[in-house]
Amino acid sequence: MSETPKAWNGELILEWLESRVDAARVEQAAADRRGYEAQDDYDKAAAEEWVCRTLKTAGCTHDQVAFAAQIKELLAKDEYRITGIYDDRRVERYIRANLRKIAKMTKANEGFANKLRYQR
Repeated sequence: MSETPKAWNGELILEWLESRVDAARVEQAAADRRGYEAQDDYDKAAAEEWVCRTLKTAGCTHDQVAFAAQIKELLAKDEYRITGIYDDRRVERYIRANLRKIAKMTKANEGFANKLRYQR
């Protein structure tokens, strides 16, 4: 039995990206309060915020193919300009990991309904 594929919902994608930006800001603030030992957590949250903000402002969330192309284009970049972080290499690794995660979600068109603060 085959399931019918869900239709791409650009509004849902925008809402999901917004919720991830908000969650990343909260995580950055919490990591900032914890100090030196939480620098990795801060960088991880900053990377997620950068990815979600960049994808949200690209204006291609209403078309699945264009959204996937935007992710592919970001993955092809050699470096990412982001300020206020602790370790550039670590942030680049987290950015690429977030982009790969969102690329898988985009390909399967799944996971964008999950707007919980903590996600795997």
